[in-house]
Amino acid sequence: MSTASSPQRIASSPRGMVSTAHPGATDAGVEILAEGGNAVDAAVASAFALGVCEPQASGLGGQTMMLVHLVDPRRNIALDGSSRAPMRASVDRFARKEDRKWGYRASTVPSTPAVLAYAAGKFGRLPLARLLEPAVRLADQGVRITALQRRLQEREEEPWASGNAAPLFRGPEGAPLREGTLFRQPALAETLRTLASRGIEDFYRGEIAARIEEDMIAHEGLIRLDDLANVPWPLERRPLSARFDGLRVLTFPPPGAGRTLVEMLNILSFFPAKDRDVETPRGASLLAEVIRRVQLDRRDRPFDPNFYPQVENKRMTSAEYAKLVGRQVRARLKAKKPSEPLGPTDGLGEGVAETARGETTHLSVIDGEGNVVGLTQSIEGIYGSLCATADLGFLYNDYMNAFEYKDLSHPYYLRPNGVPWASVAPTVVFRGRRPWLVLGSPGSERITSAILQVFLRLLEGRPLQAVASPRLHCSASGRVTLEGAWMRDDIPPELAYRGFKVRLIEPFSFYLGCVQLVVRRGKTLVGVADPRRDGEAKGCGAVR
Repeated sequence: MSTASSPQRIASSPRGMVSTAHPGATDAGVEILAEGGNAVDAAVASAFALGVCEPQASGLGGQTMMLVHLVDPRRNIALDGSSRAPMRASVDRFARKEDRKWGYRASTVPSTPAVLAYAAGKFGRLPLARLLEPAVRLADQGVRITALQRRLQEREEEPWASGNAAPLFRGPEGAPLREGTLFRQPALAETLRTLASRGIEDFYRGEIAARIEEDMIAHEGLIRLDDLANVPWPLERRPLSARFDGLRVLTFPPPGAGRTLVEMLNILSFFPAKDRDVETPRGASLLAEVIRRVQLDRRDRPFDPNFYPQVENKRMTSAEYAKLVGRQVRARLKAKKPSEPLGPTDGLGEGVAETARGETTHLSVIDGEGNVVGLTQSIEGIYGSLCATADLGFLYNDYMNAFEYKDLSHPYYLRPNGVPWASVAPTVVFRGRRPWLVLGSPGSERITSAILQVFLRLLEGRPLQAVASPRLHCSASGRVTLEGAWMRDDIPPELAYRGFKVRLIEPFSFYLGCVQLVVRRGKTLVGVADPRRDGEAKGCGAVR
């Protein structure tokens, strides 16, 4: 068995594969596969376990999105598990921006319990109580604090004073927990046991719901019993589709960010493979410009997820529009010197999204029958709202920070029962009719750029190399962040020459996502967990 300090980053098996952001969660999924559960069962068990092992990124108080491919009957489903604004939420209650980020008022109605129960009940095989067992065990017995978790607790030192959760998640006198500390969560274990014995409905209409309301009232939060009783069951949506180099790519529709991945692939399909090589100055410049343009398009063209299927001219995902953008990008790259500067001229100004603190977690599963799940879940910011009901043991999210507060016409303007923006894009890629690859990432607006780079490299190289290779991201304002020490030293000067503002960061940066993938190579499934965080890949029946 692996330890927190030496997780297995790559694994292979013909019988099923799980890749998550923590070894304990990976083991939970493999345990369920070995017992006869399918990919949905394994993903649900791993997702519950991640809320225990990785509380800084997800948990019962957050929201969950899933992309599911089923073999029999053959179906592809995007489960939109958006959380919802409380019915008492209104813009005038959030005059202080801090109230959107931290504190009880920052939380939307959690959807994760409802989404995981729905998926297991409709598409899984094993009872929900069995799928919760690994998470209960981890909360009871404890998990070791990793170096990453220690760093995140130190990095978020100041915001902890904005909430009341420090006694549950930090050390004596509020100090960050030391690496290697055994972290037990007895209150969370009891909450999970309650869900196993009474069902998920207890979270929304039972004793857990009553306790949530009581605590919300005591701390001026907005969630009440009538919010919870209107259970945020997920909506089944049709995935977005694209073609690239003979492959079919399925990804997440609005309110997720799969549109950005589709547009990037469509634009890049007009360029030869040699021009798409991010290892070269030309390839890095092309990638940065494409990412920038697509970030601008997504901000300029937001869509209500319920209205989006009715839109006839989906410009961001159309080949005609991608061809137009491709011509503009090609002209810019051919110019000896760009004719127009980046940054303030794009209407968004300096520093757009550079201060984004949104975080998430992703897991990927393929079972021995070929069923596939890509699951991305979050409590929005690192450690969410920094608030928790002590005797329930989970952190509330801070998704109130993901609404629009100024533009009344915006589809994500804060309204009662409204859903927040989401940047998730779990993705499944097919060779012919057979799933070849499933992948996804955390990282707010960096999610689709991370997925794109891993996918492009995987077409040319080996799975672990594709995930571990250095990445870059370009914001809408033209700022390129890249793991410069592992890239050619002529890339940053070329980017600067092209008008980008360049920021060099350390290799294996937390900022540039954390891709978990499973890919089919012949009759073998290969799983990879990104070395940028604490993940592990493990196959069903794999021997260590």
